[in-house]
Amino acid sequence: MAKYLVETFGCQMNYHDSERMAGLLEQAGYDRTDDDRDADVIVINTCSVRERAEEKLYTRLGEIRLMGEETGSHPVVAVAGCVAQQEGEKLLSKTNGHVIDVLVGTQSLKMLPVLVEEARTSTSAVHPPTSELRLPTSHLRPPASARVDLQPYDDVSFPLGVARRTDPHKAYVTIIEGCNEFCAFCVVPYTRGNERMRPIRDIVAEVRHAAETGAKEVQLLGQIVNHYQAPDETCDFADLLSRVSDVEGIERIRFASPHPRHVTPRMMEALRDLPKVCRHLHLPVQSGSTRVLQAMRRRYTREEYLDLVVRLRETIPDIALSTDMIVGFPTETEADFEETLTLTARARYHSMFSFKYSPRPNTLALKRMPDDVSEEEKTRRIVALQGLQRTIQGELFEAAIGRVEPVLIDSTSRRREWELSGRTPGNTVVNLPGDPAWAGRIVQVRITGANPNSLRGEAVADAN
Repeated sequence: MAKYLVETFGCQMNYHDSERMAGLLEQAGYDRTDDDRDADVIVINTCSVRERAEEKLYTRLGEIRLMGEETGSHPVVAVAGCVAQQEGEKLLSKTNGHVIDVLVGTQSLKMLPVLVEEARTSTSAVHPPTSELRLPTSHLRPPASARVDLQPYDDVSFPLGVARRTDPHKAYVTIIEGCNEFCAFCVVPYTRGNERMRPIRDIVAEVRHAAETGAKEVQLLGQIVNHYQAPDETCDFADLLSRVSDVEGIERIRFASPHPRHVTPRMMEALRDLPKVCRHLHLPVQSGSTRVLQAMRRRYTREEYLDLVVRLRETIPDIALSTDMIVGFPTETEADFEETLTLTARARYHSMFSFKYSPRPNTLALKRMPDDVSEEEKTRRIVALQGLQRTIQGELFEAAIGRVEPVLIDSTSRRREWELSGRTPGNTVVNLPGDPAWAGRIVQVRITGANPNSLRGEAVADAN
């Protein structure tokens, strides 16, 4: 059988898109391989949220070209994801001799098998009916111009059970596609389109299918996940959490990524009252300065964000918070950055993703704001911010020693067969000795030690 390989750069939504594309290719008759030299089709699923995304793509295309020159095999190369959507057919003229056979946009993933087949068997640009697809039988392919589908589609449905999930214990389920926020630094609305909600019936059906196929944890995905409003019945995000909690077999529910503006009292009550919903909230703030937040178009102030943190901790005392932070945004002064440090000290995050600002294509910041903070200053600021976060994180982790936490075991150590790894409800990694057969189970673990980015523990009873 013909074989495929999907390589993924980027966020959780990209990884889930890769699961979907893998499932579509398998439905079309392809087998999965982990060896690029054995692949008839290589799909590169790209991300453009951070800089150098295109450079990573071109580097990988160069490696594939060299591999083809060495082996004489020439797999179909498909570029998908945000860079494909963002750059479009310009990629075809900027690849410096590297082959791209297929370009598929973020909203047209379902066309991938058709486009791949066209690239292998035809020079016609007309899409054949799916029922007439002919599978390739060797590595050799006739030369053909690239097949491109970057069209926006309003249909957010996806065939149930087609996605090839890469984690046997956890399942990603998309509830919203696209974004309407248009934050000044963010490329997502331009690569994934306007916000489109999936019907509640489709979401619950996918969660139920995930449970039936062994998943214990489900993670709901959306660019602004807590803005969900069902298009098919009256149901907001809090209602959705309740409906997903009712699915038998699912033991944990997570979601990413919410927006502070859409954290409602009903949502906080759902986090407090629904036992399956993890007491962890990723709450991106991006800056501690109200002036910078206004420039970013975040539409909340420093004071409003900190008030939300207080209300969350009053409602859910054991909640663990994490965040995203950008340093060096255009016009950010030393005083603005000091406000980022003081907000971080007050919020006391369990973890943080921090980045130096880089201009992204099509964004408001690129068009209207000079990148006027030097690279040296950005580096100094991010080093200071990360140092503060390490101190806070270390204190929180040390305070966890002695507690007993329910840990969902999701993997084994690559270096030590007897060591397992899992996550607490607060999303902190815990490493512990145990039986690999515990994978997929929730084990009560006493925390015995703290590392910079994880905890150590021991099972308080035999997980069997």
